[in-house]
Amino acid sequence: MSMRMIAENNRVIFKLVGDIDHHNAKAIREEIDGFTIENHPRNLVLDFKGVEFMDSSGIGLVLGRYKLMAEIGGKLILENLPNHLRKVMKVAGIEKLEIQILQGGTP
Repeated sequence: MSMRMIAENNRVIFKLVGDIDHHNAKAIREEIDGFTIENHPRNLVLDFKGVEFMDSSGIGLVLGRYKLMAEIGGKLILENLPNHLRKVMKVAGIEKLEIQILQGGTP
């Protein structure tokens, strides 16, 4: 798993690449949270275009970042979810939360 961060216009985009599983979810969380807590972006974008596999720890990753952004008055945006991950998010109830899910570019 790797990720690249882009910070611009009061938003931060984390482009995720590889697998999100219990082996690497903690490191991903720590990096995203550290930057978010320090910088308080208005929008946190998690770009899943490069994610091939995700287990339940990926759901926890999303839910935790949703909670963090709510605490600082920001918004979580999920972008470029492959169909198989979109189905996982739907089953987990992510679509019922105030999380914007985009298939294309960031607003």
